[in-house]
Amino acid sequence: MAFGLTTGLAVWLFYRATRRSQRSLLVVLAWLLLLQGAVARSGFYANTAAGQPRLALLLGPPLLAIAGLFATAGGRRFLDGLRLETLTLLHVVRVPVELVLPGLFLHKAVPQLMTFEGPNWDVLAGLTAPIVYYLAFVAKRLGPRGLLAWNVVCLGSLLNIVVTAVLSAPSPIQRFAFEQPNVAILHFPFVFLPGCAVPLVLLAHLATIRQLVAPKSLITAAF
Repeated sequence: MAFGLTTGLAVWLFYRATRRSQRSLLVVLAWLLLLQGAVARSGFYANTAAGQPRLALLLGPPLLAIAGLFATAGGRRFLDGLRLETLTLLHVVRVPVELVLPGLFLHKAVPQLMTFEGPNWDVLAGLTAPIVYYLAFVAKRLGPRGLLAWNVVCLGSLLNIVVTAVLSAPSPIQRFAFEQPNVAILHFPFVFLPGCAVPLVLLAHLATIRQLVAPKSLITAAF
């Protein structure tokens, strides 16, 4: 239930960042509920037979969609129209995600190295997000360079845990946690983490960085 609510919060904040684009909301919900939710409940991803990299079907489409946004003129216009302040607040979803992971570890669904007892400090990105939001968009004490630096550091933190999670999951490329692998993301509703929550957080970072390195006219509009 906690993880489902967290995913819902991520989707809602992204919807707000798109300036309430119903088309974007429908695309995300269709991918989340009609496709990935149904596939996960069928047990498709839980079948970890050797030579079947089914996890790629969960991770690949969102990454290709993000790449498509950056590669096309229409996609870039969409990215440049996203609200920076809401993209910043979206990172608060990383806090409940990190709080769920220790529980999954106790239930032997993820390895310890994916929790904040291991080399995973991604919770700090979520905890600092409201502070950065306030300093940048309310108090106006954090400028574009400061916001850019925070996004770059937190993007590195995200990539660290994503790589760890992928290499800890049962697959032909598994490198870590053979004694207690990352099996949670193969089951409903935790497939929503790699299939929706992480891509939205990644997109929030990349879209923000794009806007912050864009011409000053775009930055001035946000600040």
